[in-house]
Amino acid sequence: MDDALVMGGVHVRAWQSAYRGQMPDEYLDGLSAQERAQMWSDALARPDDSRAILVVHDREVVGFAAVGPAADAPSTGELYSINIEPDRWGRGYGRALLARAEVELAALGYDEAVYGSCQAMSVLVASTRRLGGHPTEQSESKRFWESSSPRSDTAVLFDGR
Repeated sequence: MDDALVMGGVHVRAWQSAYRGQMPDEYLDGLSAQERAQMWSDALARPDDSRAILVVHDREVVGFAAVGPAADAPSTGELYSINIEPDRWGRGYGRALLARAEVELAALGYDEAVYGSCQAMSVLVASTRRLGGHPTEQSESKRFWESSSPRSDTAVLFDGR
């Protein structure tokens, strides 16, 4: 559960910073890193193709993404979550995670992926465009990536500066 514990802390801090003023303070202040860690531990233990991708700088986890099959369309991949430590925002870690998520989803055999949450959607769309993706509306989800030949040159995540 070590990765899940770190992911739980990053998740809570990212949400508390990103959603302050958009969600009730009571809700954000009540988020528990331990509860989120348990949620991620359970998710990582699932027997499907779900994966966590950690971005590490100077031996410290500064963010993560989680990918796998879409719940409502198993032949489509999904970016479940992407969270970066708030004091590391704007340094390219999110773009690196998004690029690696594309590589991981392609390795799992998906031609396209969706992102079903509104979490940081404007950042995700902007990053997708910079990476050459084609964000489009698709029912309740957002398609963030579609490619017939996914890039494989985006795999370096560690010690990005």
